[in-house]
Order: sequence, then structure tokens, then C-alpha cells
Amino acid sequence: MFGKDIGIDLGTANVLVHVKDEGIVLDEPSVVAIDNSTNQVLAVGEDARRMLGRTPGNIVAIRPLRDGVIADFEVTETMLRYFIKKVIGKNFLLRPRIMICTPINVTSVEQKAVKEAAERCGGKEIYMMEEPKAAAIGAGLDIFQPSGNLVIDIGGGTTDVAVLSMGDVVTATSIKVAGDKFDAAITRYIKNKYKLLIGERTAESIKITIGTVYPGLEEQKMEIRGRNLVSGLPITVTISSEEVREALEDPVASIVVAAKGVLEKTPPELSADIIDKGIMLTGGGALLKGLDMLLTDELKVPVLVAEDPMGCVARGTGIALQHIDTLSKTQIHSFKNSFFKRK
Repeated sequence: MFGKDIGIDLGTANVLVHVKDEGIVLDEPSVVAIDNSTNQVLAVGEDARRMLGRTPGNIVAIRPLRDGVIADFEVTETMLRYFIKKVIGKNFLLRPRIMICTPINVTSVEQKAVKEAAERCGGKEIYMMEEPKAAAIGAGLDIFQPSGNLVIDIGGGTTDVAVLSMGDVVTATSIKVAGDKFDAAITRYIKNKYKLLIGERTAESIKITIGTVYPGLEEQKMEIRGRNLVSGLPITVTISSEEVREALEDPVASIVVAAKGVLEKTPPELSADIIDKGIMLTGGGALLKGLDMLLTDELKVPVLVAEDPMGCVARGTGIALQHIDTLSKTQIHSFKNSFFKRK
């Protein structure tokens, strides 16, 4: 597997890797388990995720990316190297070209850290692309025409809202409210209402299984287990999807406000295009039941959920790399120079 182009969605919650001619070949949690006494990496990805909240004192399972940025550079580099090696093996005679996605408002320091990590992992050429642009390409939108496209990409750490036209971002914003904040809101709600302490994985399971943000959808219930804060003993309670909707009101409202803010700054001609085409919803957060309906009501514009929303960013990086040599000079500037100028 020589000289393969690799597109990486380096997400706060998950890392997805797209390989040329093969599609998305890896989708694993952004988690690393480390033995604190020896600093030895014990597990990466799904194996490490299973250790979250279940390790002895000397072993810690950590997520090296928080809110869309690298919180621990060394651990992120270790994780990247592990995933790249897993995908292409040890064949670095012809090193791969790598494209990595970053949130829309990533700083030059953070961007440089991501680029250097990829270089240390064996990349020949490293490209950076803004997440909503990759998400739009991966969702099948033609962003290189003089026509407006609006994408809301809800990941694990950040939600990026961007209007794209002629291959570049016209107006955009990024907020640190996404899947992690949804989980935290559910944890907080259950703690306040039931005096029950649950773990990160349980909160995520609640969100995926019965989570909803739109009133009137099918009512579902789920049994959850945790530690009672009063007695200190493990107990079981049953929660409903309506309760989850209440828990998620505040973080979802923040996303609505961010989307409205971008629409208010959008030129009128592009706004007309967006009304005709609708808004594309991508990222893992797009799978939250009723979110597209809620956004449609609030924004007064049709909202569509992309096919395989979690894979849009990774798929977009692969498509971009595949065509990067044949794009026009303007588009190459859009893909390449505009990202590195900010370093």
C-alpha cells in the first residue's frame, strides 16, 4: 500500500481515516490508555474507550483532544501514529499525503501542533482543511460554484456553522458546544433530578438510545444505573426521552443562536440560494433525533441530514486530496495556501 493519500477527521470524540480508493477504513474513539507509573501506552481507540471510568489508580484513559483542539500534544501524536500505522502498515518507502481537518476558528499555534504531529507520523505532504468545508464536500455539495451552501457540522467538541461559495468560506462561526456538551448536560440533569451520578459512557448511551430535542416525537424510556449521591450505593432509575429533551435544551439553543448569527451575516444573494437548497446537517450530532426538525422551525429554512453524517468530514478530505493536483490555481489556493497563511 504505497503512496496512499490519507484523509483524517481528527475529532474530539472519534478519529475517522479515509484512504484513497478504499473509502473510510477506520473509525475509532479518540481515547488513549496510559500507565502513569511507567508512561507506557496500553491501548488506543476502542480498546482504550472500554477502559474509561474502569481503570485502577495507575492507569488513566484520557481523551487528548478537548473542544476540538489538542489538549495533550504527545498523546495526540501517539494516537495519530497508531492509527496511521494501523491503516497503512510499515510501508513508508513512499510516504502518504495527509489531509487533516480542523475547526473553523483554530489558532495558528493549534494548527501548527496538528501539522507537526502528522509530519512526525510519516506524512510526506500535510494539508489542513476547515471541517465545514470538508463536511460539505463529503455530503455531496458542489461548493465550487458561485452559489451559497450552508453547513452545520456538529462534532464531539465543536459545532461549525459555515456558508460556502466558490470553494471558500464566506461567513462562519465555531462554538464549543457539541456532543460532549450534550453528554455533560444529560449527566448534570440526572444528577440534579435523581441525585444519581453516572459516567461519561452512560450519558452518551442515553443520548444515542433515547435522546431527542423535538417535542412530540415517540416517547421512549431507558433504565440507567449509577451511584446514588445520598446513600453512596448503586441504584437503577428509569428516564424518558422527554427528560433528555429538557436536559438538552440549553446546548441546542446555543447551536440555534450560532446558526442564526451566521445567517444574519450572509449576503442576500447567498441567502436566497440557501433557502432554495436548504441547510446541510453533518457530524455525529446530526443523528440526534428531531434536531433537523427543530432547526427547520427555528431558522425557517429546510434542514437536511446528510447521508452518513459522521463520515462526511473524512470522506470530504479524501475527495479533496484526490483532486488537489487538478484543481484550478484559485481552488488550490483555497485548499492549501489559505490554511497555512495563518501559521
